[in-house]
Amino acid sequence: QVQLVESGGGLVQAGGSLRLSCATSGINFSRKAMVWYRQAPGKQRELVASITMGGGTNYASSVKGRFTISRDNTKNTLYLQMNSLRPEDTAVYYCNSQWSPLAWGQGTQVTVSS
Repeated sequence: QVQLVESGGGLVQAGGSLRLSCATSGINFSRKAMVWYRQAPGKQRELVASITMGGGTNYASSVKGRFTISRDNTKNTLYLQMNSLRPEDTAVYYCNSQWSPLAWGQGTQVTVSS
């Protein structure tokens, strides 16, 4: 059974940091490019960061230099290190496969206070 379980969100002040995790099961994780998305209230879901099977990364311009996506293929887990958080980063964060989307997990709420 395919599962994506996001965790690590919370309430943080502007300038703070959080590390999100996405534990996966039921997929061949090491063979998939993975992505983090986020969805703020009243807005469309947007792509935040992606990572290839080989570890190549790309970021949305709004988070470049502040966020770092990484993966641990031995743990089938995807990460997102978020530094210098801003109120506009407030959203529910989701992970997924980039090219063969899977059933969405529940996401993890990130709230950044000013």
